[in-house]
Amino acid sequence: MEQKVMKDTTNLQNHKTGGFFNRVERIGNKIPHPFILFIYMIAFLFVVTALLSVFHVSASDPISGEKVEVQNLLSREGIQWILPNMIKNFSGFLPLGSILALMLGVGLAEKVGLLEVLIRKMSLKVSGKYASYLVVFVAFFSHVSSDAALVIMPPLGALIFLAVGRHPVAGLLAAIAGVGSGFTANLLIVTTDVLLSGISSEVAKGMNANLTVNVTDNWFFMATSVLVLTVVISLITDKFVEPRLGKYEGGGQHKKLEQLTKLQNKALLATGISALIFIAVMAVLVVPEGALLRNPETGAILPSPFMSGIVAIILLFFFTVSITYGVKVGAIKKQNDIPELLVDPIKGMAGFIIMVFPLSQFVACFNWSNMGKFLALSITDLLEQLNIEGAPVLIGLMFLSGLLSMFIASGSAIWSILAPVFVPMFMVLGYHPAFAQMLFRVADSSVLPLAPVSPFVPLFLSFLQEYRKDAKLGTYYSLILPYPIIIFIIWTLLVVVWYFLGLPIGPGIYPKLP
Repeated sequence: MEQKVMKDTTNLQNHKTGGFFNRVERIGNKIPHPFILFIYMIAFLFVVTALLSVFHVSASDPISGEKVEVQNLLSREGIQWILPNMIKNFSGFLPLGSILALMLGVGLAEKVGLLEVLIRKMSLKVSGKYASYLVVFVAFFSHVSSDAALVIMPPLGALIFLAVGRHPVAGLLAAIAGVGSGFTANLLIVTTDVLLSGISSEVAKGMNANLTVNVTDNWFFMATSVLVLTVVISLITDKFVEPRLGKYEGGGQHKKLEQLTKLQNKALLATGISALIFIAVMAVLVVPEGALLRNPETGAILPSPFMSGIVAIILLFFFTVSITYGVKVGAIKKQNDIPELLVDPIKGMAGFIIMVFPLSQFVACFNWSNMGKFLALSITDLLEQLNIEGAPVLIGLMFLSGLLSMFIASGSAIWSILAPVFVPMFMVLGYHPAFAQMLFRVADSSVLPLAPVSPFVPLFLSFLQEYRKDAKLGTYYSLILPYPIIIFIIWTLLVVVWYFLGLPIGPGIYPKLP
């Protein structure tokens, strides 16, 4: 998305508290460009799969009892799979299409001036002192849109901070922490709850046919986590991250927010009406029993065509309000203006698209070779052989969850691998499977902004480069690293306190089985 502010000439301040993170930046910036880095990772993966395959190393699936072997990427079958699928791996990489589609909508809103006016209007009523709390809380609430939040919120966080006279990079990082490290913490029931509870229920039935994990079984804990983490992330931003950034010296430095013109206010009113009409139409398509966008088999909203099509719905919403505003203020005078305004937002995504090509190949090769499942099963086999019980099981689940998220981008895929091992283990120890699921969510979510295989890390880097042209991967990691570390510690302490106080983690659900 095109930004009015293109660079920040400041360097990180050399506070004593930032010495470690400054070293992280210096070391990290020596790492090759992500494009080259993923090529090296692919080459390394080829060698590892060949060695494991030659020596017939395998792991046992605890459910089926079958051996899971690594498929050799350098074998005849591997080469025959790679070449025909290389373009398909790239074009079919799901996050790429979703991100580009959303950037079309957000980019159009930015080009017609809607985002700027909305943020100005909001910022006139918000003190810069509380900007962090606003950005982070909205970031948590945006989780209802699932992965779309990871695309929309970070640049908006930067713009809000800039509008109130604060460092835009601090706003960017606060939003990334809210939508990334706090991804599974929600005030509402969202698709994450549906996916994970479905996996947990299927596994739990193998131990107790009458026991199910419902979508609300983590709700009390996760809703409380939103409030706790909003304060934590805001304090990290205000007391540690922003002071390290120093004074922002890029263009567009805040001086005094101007009041909106009559034309802008009239355009906003028309935009608000168009937004209400859009929402009313969607309500008609979703709310009534048997509505068009409900699940055709069960009649439920979760899951349903509405939830699976949420990215397209958000895109249509952005188009609706942006075109309305653009027409009213004169930014759109004829229909051909719309595609012309969409060109620059996609141009700004060129660097991200380039980085996604090797990333998509690595993810596809990793999946085809069975390396993800092999790694997970090998480590869980080791834990079982060591006959670990009690607290080490809880720690082991959290450690594995965080570790595997570094190599597998999908949280539901990781839980599909871990649940068959840890859910029965937890149930044998007297813990509810929803408690095991909750521990997984805490660990997996905390480290999300650090995951090198995540398609959003290159995206976050591209957002950062809008304000710091010289930013590299090391710069990004040094700036974001305090959030996952502190969030993981505080969130884990919250789990401990919750457990010892004997509080329910969801309606009628406690960590221990009745």
